[in-house]
Amino acid sequence: MMKYHKFLGALAVTLSLSAAGAATAQTLTMGVRGGPESMDPHFSALGSHAEAAKHIFDTLVWSGTDLQVEPGLATSWAPVDEDTWEFKLRQGVKFHDGSDFDAEDVKFSIERIPVVSGPTTTTIYVRRVAGVDIIDPHTIHIHTDGQAATLPNDFIRLFIVSSDAAADYSTPETAAEGFNSGAAAVGTGPYKYVSWEPKGDLVLERNDDYWRGMGAWEQVIRKEIPNDSSRLAALKAGQVDVINYVSSVDYLALERDADIDAITGDSVYIMNLQLDQREKTPLVRAIDGSELDENPFRDLKVRQAIDYAIDRETMVDIVLEGLGKPANQMMPPGFFGSSEDIPMPEYNPAKAKELLAEAGYPDGFEVDLYCTADRLPGDGAICQGLGQMLTQAGIKTNVNAISKTVYFPAQARLEYSMFMNGWGTLTGEASYTLGGLAHSNNPEVKLGAFNRIQYQNEDVDQLLQSGAKMMDPDERRATYEEAMEKVMADKAYLSLVQLQTVWAAKAGMLEFAPRFDEDTLAFFITPAS
Repeated sequence: MMKYHKFLGALAVTLSLSAAGAATAQTLTMGVRGGPESMDPHFSALGSHAEAAKHIFDTLVWSGTDLQVEPGLATSWAPVDEDTWEFKLRQGVKFHDGSDFDAEDVKFSIERIPVVSGPTTTTIYVRRVAGVDIIDPHTIHIHTDGQAATLPNDFIRLFIVSSDAAADYSTPETAAEGFNSGAAAVGTGPYKYVSWEPKGDLVLERNDDYWRGMGAWEQVIRKEIPNDSSRLAALKAGQVDVINYVSSVDYLALERDADIDAITGDSVYIMNLQLDQREKTPLVRAIDGSELDENPFRDLKVRQAIDYAIDRETMVDIVLEGLGKPANQMMPPGFFGSSEDIPMPEYNPAKAKELLAEAGYPDGFEVDLYCTADRLPGDGAICQGLGQMLTQAGIKTNVNAISKTVYFPAQARLEYSMFMNGWGTLTGEASYTLGGLAHSNNPEVKLGAFNRIQYQNEDVDQLLQSGAKMMDPDERRATYEEAMEKVMADKAYLSLVQLQTVWAAKAGMLEFAPRFDEDTLAFFITPAS
């Protein structure tokens, strides 16, 4: 397997097993379930990719532990007219190569994203940007395609790269080479790139001049260990200091293990089942294997039947061992635009069979269900449980729990008929989730980029387009609530569970607060006092 090293002559990092196993002020070794797809922060919107990028690069606007919007490389922002925002930039910030951060880097980063973004597109974070004007080295004006009340929220994933270091590595052909080698992996973040082995180790060294202050660790190693049991075994063996995504089964055992601290936190991620709405869908057939005349998922009665077939309480209590909550919509309760008027779906398998018969499928039908098995806690187990529930209701379901590296590109190519994955409302408000998933896929209005089921409701589209231009928060909230209610009533998206996340570390060694977005960030982990 290829291993990338920083080509600018970084000091080699040598770790003994004892150094990796004991969290000292020198080295922190983290065992993580997933890592970056490349070292280009603009390539992918996946959480594991952004989590790794946050060690090297800063975002223009920061998202705090509870997803509150905070200053990042921008210290303040305000609208100056109906379609212009002014951002004031932090002064005195240096890139890892010693060059100054300024407005040119922000403009360059914004304009670079649409060029280099991959299948899990990051264009969602700059979709409202129509142009960028540099007023002075530390002031920029962002022009938008109409009023854009949530622009600062979108910028929590606007990673700023060096316009000098990345100048020659900003095309689809050159980006991976430049960033994976380290040539362009020059950020302003708390750690500097040393080397990266895809699906292996990301090695970092501390940025002693970081504007937030110096981190606790001289060196950080992020070891990608996809298997949950192997990750826990590495922690117990002293090969890593902290791990993320402890499985629900392992969590129960750790509660009785005095040598391990388990840290639990609510997650922003909701598992959603998605049902293809195209006239012809590829992976659905009659029970005898013959072709169906039409896509059954286009029938509301079939979608309602599927919803009735899902036992969310059992999914949480048995499949996830209590580490989650039943979900009735695509965002956690209390988020901006979530609705209190959406009822929790009822589990009623008899009603499911009745509705299938009314829709013309008394014997059910067969479908291939796809999901990730290595991205979020319990994703594969939830998928297996879902398959069993649907099969019991009369829909023979073949479960395919696969790697996220295969799943998401195929999803983007619209290869699936029924699929499930987690979605996190990382900005804390509904325009991100509904605008990405529930609006019809319309490049002209830059909405629906993640709508992979061809769902379309004209009322929802209109509500989302109107809400995006409303500067009054109460009016905007009510509009998004109405849109959420319509989307969930259509049942093309079926929200299943809100996850909870568990981290583990050697007892008494580390201190950190769980983040709602599940990120495991070395800068915010410190030795226990």
